[in-house]
Amino acid sequence: MLKLTRVTINKNKRGLLLRNGDFERVLQPGKHWLGSALDQLRVEVFALEQPAFTHGLTEYLLSQEPEVVAAEFVRVELSETQVGLRSENGVLVEILAPATRRLYWKGLVDVKVDVIDIAETVDVPVAVASRLTQTQLRQRAVTGLTGVLQVQVPEHSAGLLWVDGKIDRLLVPGTHTFWKFNRNVSVDLVDLRLQAVEVTGQEILTRDKVGLRLNLVATFRFTDVLSAYKHLSKPAEHLYRELQFGLRAAVGTRSLDELLENKTVIDEVVTAHVRSKLSAYGVELDSAGLKDIVLPGEMKTILAQVVEAEKSAEANVIRRREETAATRSLLNTAKVMEDNPTALRLKELETLERVAERIDKISVFGGLDSVLNGLVKLR
Repeated sequence: MLKLTRVTINKNKRGLLLRNGDFERVLQPGKHWLGSALDQLRVEVFALEQPAFTHGLTEYLLSQEPEVVAAEFVRVELSETQVGLRSENGVLVEILAPATRRLYWKGLVDVKVDVIDIAETVDVPVAVASRLTQTQLRQRAVTGLTGVLQVQVPEHSAGLLWVDGKIDRLLVPGTHTFWKFNRNVSVDLVDLRLQAVEVTGQEILTRDKVGLRLNLVATFRFTDVLSAYKHLSKPAEHLYRELQFGLRAAVGTRSLDELLENKTVIDEVVTAHVRSKLSAYGVELDSAGLKDIVLPGEMKTILAQVVEAEKSAEANVIRRREETAATRSLLNTAKVMEDNPTALRLKELETLERVAERIDKISVFGGLDSVLNGLVKLR
């Protein structure tokens, strides 16, 4: 017995008629009378506002129904080295990865796919990169951006472009966009300005077996970034190790007294050592300076005692020198008085004057001469 079923397809939709699970035809907008006896009919309706046709029959239609595909769909078949830029009504909405096979409904939405071959280059064309940048400001985001690497290289910096583990080239300041499909692409940003590195807490024995803790700071810059990263996996870490080696070379071959007397010798030795090691790698050491030297607690006590003893000895020397000068002055005065009675008399009068200043009342018997003679006898 024939059974009739009426199906209505709206103008903004399409219908997919399946008979016993197999594709039969595409139903256009309008009313359709479908007759079946023992067959099982099913109609799947698709809204054209969503043009992507995601269905299990996609591969069947692509391979077995070329006329249906040409009439109803926009066909996309990308090779392993092609990327598709899908636009809807002139607006970029998706980046299609290589080897993509899809169908999009024709009709309501104008779907267009621009195909770009990426076999020979990793760079995204400038026009495409500009469109990608503009789409970031729109409400609807572009899907598939995971296949694109966008990098902003700031001023005073350079970008090191790596492709499949190899250095490709150096990027100047600005915006750069690359395809990540079929490749491992990354960018390392390198600051070209003067940079600082600190070497702290380095415990080193001097030549006379005194343990010191030293802190050093150095400044450096890159003169050839490509050369630095081709020869060194991590230039900053290599510089740090060379600074450590330079410190050991400067401290381990000198005694504590030598280091304390001339602290700049450490800076000079470290600078000469590091510059000779890095000159061939595109890294320039601008300066290296010792921030401080930390002595062990017992060594601080010993040095304080040494300094105290040295200062005490210097004070004793000065004291003896002054006493010698005073004695020499007295001796010279005695010689002058011995040869000159008048000078001796004046000295006696001066002494009498100092004695008289401390006495309230003096009684003189026998005249002034007897007083002076008596004073001399008392001495």
